[in-house]
Amino acid sequence: MNTQVILNNASLTKTEKIRQLLALGLTRREVADLTGGNYGFVQNVFAKYWPNQVQSKGIFRPSIFNKKFGIEIEAHGVARSKVLAAIRAAGINIEDESYNHTTRGWWKIVSDSSISGDTGFEIVSPILEGEAGLEQLRKVCEALTSVRAKINKSCGTHVHFDAAGMTIGDIKNLMLNYATYENQIDSFLPNSRRGNNNDYCKSLRNDRAKIEAANSISGLATAIGTRYRKINLQSFIRHGSIEFRQHSGTTEFEKIKNWVVFLHNLVDYSKKHRVTDQEANFESLQKFNQEEIYTYLYNRRNDLSA
Repeated sequence: MNTQVILNNASLTKTEKIRQLLALGLTRREVADLTGGNYGFVQNVFAKYWPNQVQSKGIFRPSIFNKKFGIEIEAHGVARSKVLAAIRAAGINIEDESYNHTTRGWWKIVSDSSISGDTGFEIVSPILEGEAGLEQLRKVCEALTSVRAKINKSCGTHVHFDAAGMTIGDIKNLMLNYATYENQIDSFLPNSRRGNNNDYCKSLRNDRAKIEAANSISGLATAIGTRYRKINLQSFIRHGSIEFRQHSGTTEFEKIKNWVVFLHNLVDYSKKHRVTDQEANFESLQKFNQEEIYTYLYNRRNDLSA
């Protein structure tokens, strides 16, 4: 079997195509260039199938992106009927609904009173999973861009991750690591989402003692109280998920995708690692992110500081 036969085989998953290309003897960089440029994803496949060839086994390596997740995109400035038509034309099942917190098996568009500007709305996904979920997200973002949906400082982008199987220790580590890295995370997000600048995603840094003291997930959610934190645990009680609320509003797929994968990596890293204040500099983000994710974050920080 040659390279083009593998690439053109529609019955193969992306992971299987990468595995077969690597088995042909192609380098990881060559395979990444042939399959969309995601070197980190190729590296993960290589590590899975040829673990004995991976050096530095003690170093954390991000897992393949396969988590269940959900997205909420806030925007305004275009009629909901036009948004619905564009997203449906992209092959995505979406319904117009009144405001609700019910998880559907389809995408929905709902009103959101927190959004300033004309005709504010929120696009809410069903439960998505892995690369297939990101592909749905890409189509929705492209549809929103095509109808020129607007974003302002009142808009946010919220990400939910399935918390099934996470222990109180996992979640405490995650929240403490996020709080410890908060200054670095702030640096690659707009000023309107930093520190305590936004009432809908307040800082976690002053909550660290409460987090440390909690001995159950429900107790931790109660100790934090409001859902308006950069990490919201009220969603765990309601949906069994952890919500990340800090990202600014955007309809740009690359921004959301890189944020989602960064959070995925942080969730995985936090299962076995707790970061100290001394460790938490920007460069240390390389320890648990793929090269392309770190490069994106680095460039985004530089763009926002210019």
